[in-house]
Amino acid sequence: MSFKVLKPGVQATLQAAPRSGTRHLGVPASGPADELSMALANRLVGNPSSACALELSFGLVSLEADADCAIAFTGAPVEIELAGDKVPMHRTLYIHGGETVSVGAAEAGARLYMAVSGGFLADDFLGSASTCLPAMVGGLKGRALRAGDTLSTGESEPSADVETPANMHQAFTHAFALRCVDGPDAELISGWESGQDYAATRRADRTGIEIAGSWPPLSNAGLKPSAPVFPGAVQLTPSGNAFILLPDSQTTGGYPHVLQVTRADRHLLGQIRPGDRVHFLKRTPEEAADDLRRKTAYFRDWLPDLVL
Repeated sequence: MSFKVLKPGVQATLQAAPRSGTRHLGVPASGPADELSMALANRLVGNPSSACALELSFGLVSLEADADCAIAFTGAPVEIELAGDKVPMHRTLYIHGGETVSVGAAEAGARLYMAVSGGFLADDFLGSASTCLPAMVGGLKGRALRAGDTLSTGESEPSADVETPANMHQAFTHAFALRCVDGPDAELISGWESGQDYAATRRADRTGIEIAGSWPPLSNAGLKPSAPVFPGAVQLTPSGNAFILLPDSQTTGGYPHVLQVTRADRHLLGQIRPGDRVHFLKRTPEEAADDLRRKTAYFRDWLPDLVL
């Protein structure tokens, strides 16, 4: 079966498991900006956590189905209409051939995920179907959706009608507390204190988010040799602002890498939107590892294959 894109929204891409073992080739991992929300959507239609799903930035998407199937939405809260009726997020929905599903605008959080039973079919590149927008590979011709596109789906068994447990819903506001550990250049901000308020600027996409606020001045900010970087890296730039890397970011960088958002909180980066407040909470490597164990254990019964 397939979906026809009637309204493509701000930026909608197909995302699946990130690429693994390609960073030495200069190829970003890509994958969902909020892997936890995508896993929750896939769970509702009987898919593995990393099955190919649709990542919708800020919503405003409409799709028409050509056959019956199960779908689900999680992530940034929005109003959803299915065949003209309002329907909830976080539960299995059933769409029939010829019906349209429409997604409203997200008011808090930046991204939501639509999963379909059997997963979406997408172009594979180096072992992943995830769209990498800078390289224009994976997904649907390596780009965001356009009106008139057709999205094919895989074969599936009928999905049970299930609902995400209420205690596993992510509640998004306009403030984010991000746990982080020291980056390799942390000595350059030795006098910096965590817990300060910062703000996300309008410079935000799947490569990263600019964070404005009071950062220590760096006279040699542009002189550092390039080194490997990863999603979640917090780099200080010559502008005086920081930049947090997201899944489509480059694999090496020359700006000082002063902090690293921990794996337990990295999925939250995909929900930060311009104007949101951000503050960083310092953790030791041991505390960060324990935070990750606790979070994955919390979701383990519902999402046994979750990888953060």
